[in-house]
Amino acid sequence: MQILDALAEFIKFLSDWAWGAPMLFVFIGTGLYLSFLLGGIQFRALFPALKLIFHKETDGEGDISHFAALTTALASTVGIGNIVGVATAIAMGGPGAVFWMWISGLVGMATKYSEAVLAVKYRENGPYGMMGGPMYYLSKGAGLPFLAWLFALFTLFASFGIGNMTQANSVAVIVDSVFGIRPWVTGSVLMVLAGVVILGGIRSIGRVTSLLIPFMIVLYVGTGFVILAVNVSSIPSALLLIFKHAFTPFAAGGGIAGAAVSSAIRYGIARGVFSNESGLGSAPIAAAAARTNDPVKQALVSMTQTFIDTLVVCTMTALVILTGESWVTNISPGELTAVSFSETLGSSGLYIVSASTCLFALSTLIGWNYYGEKAAEYLAGSKAVFPYRMIFVSLILFGALMKLDLVWNFSDLMNALMALPNLIALLLLSNVVKKETMRYFIQ
Repeated sequence: MQILDALAEFIKFLSDWAWGAPMLFVFIGTGLYLSFLLGGIQFRALFPALKLIFHKETDGEGDISHFAALTTALASTVGIGNIVGVATAIAMGGPGAVFWMWISGLVGMATKYSEAVLAVKYRENGPYGMMGGPMYYLSKGAGLPFLAWLFALFTLFASFGIGNMTQANSVAVIVDSVFGIRPWVTGSVLMVLAGVVILGGIRSIGRVTSLLIPFMIVLYVGTGFVILAVNVSSIPSALLLIFKHAFTPFAAGGGIAGAAVSSAIRYGIARGVFSNESGLGSAPIAAAAARTNDPVKQALVSMTQTFIDTLVVCTMTALVILTGESWVTNISPGELTAVSFSETLGSSGLYIVSASTCLFALSTLIGWNYYGEKAAEYLAGSKAVFPYRMIFVSLILFGALMKLDLVWNFSDLMNALMALPNLIALLLLSNVVKKETMRYFIQ
């Protein structure tokens, strides 16, 4: 037991160090560099990109539509980070953290775009559909096969942690506390639901996420807009808090601790990165499966993922919290969003957030399974895909029943280790992204 506790502390130390200021600077710095290199692609091409989401390709290679590829990637990013992550950023960094979350989203759109260009350009056809992502553009594009192998290994480990057991556990805890349903029951139901989808492969995943993701975003964001409409007079003061404390310290008051500007920057950027995964290297694996005849088309669609996740869903969560009163009390970040919803809607608000959390976690399970199986396929060939799916599905029940501090920190560490080779590839291949972009817009 002492050995396990010591291991947990060591992994927590490594995780905290890996996600410190230097790593966050690299994320933002890479996004800024790509934004300038591509002429502010996220601003000048946002509306055409939104139109492309529903465009159907008939003559390109790939397994699923632009829309299904987008929803598969959104399945892994729109999740616990949008509910608990935003509340944590505000609790630890003050209202100003929301501003820095927006910054991470804006520059992250250029990063996400670049990842998708490379994913489609360097993808390959395999027995289980298209194979692409950082593994392939690291090995084929950057000529760094060892880093490609490391990325796949870290992705495989992360899929079992942040993509599986932590999600199952979060749902089990919430369902038990709100509805009184035992964790083993919740875990079993999740295992069956996810298993039916996962064992059908990417086309099954694409069909389910195409239906599930729009529904859960409309449910959650629509409810949030109702709350903001009721509290519309409080929105200007909430926005003022965000902009003011992005650059000035937030003083302690009520039940909330004070926060320095450095804390606002750190927690805003960190929670933003965790939420939208721009630069992490996960989303381009889904982008590579898109049916398209041009890398830039899917890249424009992929870019909207960060916009939807951070600048729409996270912003709505933040405004609901800041237009309420609960955030200045001693409520924990894990409960803050649900309590903020219930301030206006009563118990129905609590139920909607709980249901949204369950749907978000289920979608994350489905999305991360696809990332993990592609990593397994890269490491051990197509024969590894089916055994991986079986192990992944089995771990859902295990995750619902266990305490997960060690797994959370281990997953955070794996995510940081995934990001490093991916960001190196983005910088080395940035001119390839620029050339593809210029070619597309000239045509």
